[in-house]
Amino acid sequence: MRLKDKVAIVTGAGWGMGASTAELFAAEGACVMVTDILDAEGTDVVARINDSGGQARFLTLDVTNDTGWASVVGETISTFGQIDILVNNAGVSGSHPDLLNTQTWDEQMDVNARGVFLGMQAVIPQMQKAGAGSIVNISSISGIVGQSFVHMGYNAAKGAVRMASKAAAVQFAPDGIRVNSVHPGLMPAMRTSKMTADPKVREKMLSAVPFGRVGRVEEVAYANLFLASDESSYITGIELPVDGGFLAM
Repeated sequence: MRLKDKVAIVTGAGWGMGASTAELFAAEGACVMVTDILDAEGTDVVARINDSGGQARFLTLDVTNDTGWASVVGETISTFGQIDILVNNAGVSGSHPDLLNTQTWDEQMDVNARGVFLGMQAVIPQMQKAGAGSIVNISSISGIVGQSFVHMGYNAAKGAVRMASKAAAVQFAPDGIRVNSVHPGLMPAMRTSKMTADPKVREKMLSAVPFGRVGRVEEVAYANLFLASDESSYITGIELPVDGGFLAM
């Protein structure tokens, strides 16, 4: 098992890529703290993991709340004894018909950027004590290229995740902590998607993907698994695309 004796926190794990990552990590031997604002969905993920012989627990977490993060870290250590892995997966869609909407900008920066920072802020001291750890931050192809169909706040927030990951990788490598970012391209529509969930919009987006198909959530999960495992013990500060050769439009 690739994560035997490891303990992982996965945010936004009640749905999509987060759920797939949590279930894969558990199947590979990790004890997983499943977190989300979606209580019913997160509880279902934990039930599937435990019914399959894995170990998982669910905690409600709003990633924009630093007090919530402190509680999750404390509960994880109390329950599983350590924190080896953090997957900052929680986020909101950048889909909005008004590309100059201020509220959308603020939400993007709060959830998609600040939420990732708060996660690192919460777990890094624990990883420093242990002298090791792996943090995987889910960015997006939108953090690398500009796009016509998402709010610029989404591009900005995902770009912030990309650069924060690189900075943290440099700053905390001496502590044995690896920090990397994963950049999915066109994936199944997020629960919070609006405009980009429209079949006509998605058809246009798909036309820019050389592979000619939408990515599968498990393909991102396997990228996360590699970066979380000891197989990537000499890798930090990289941006790993899972994008089907996605092109800017």
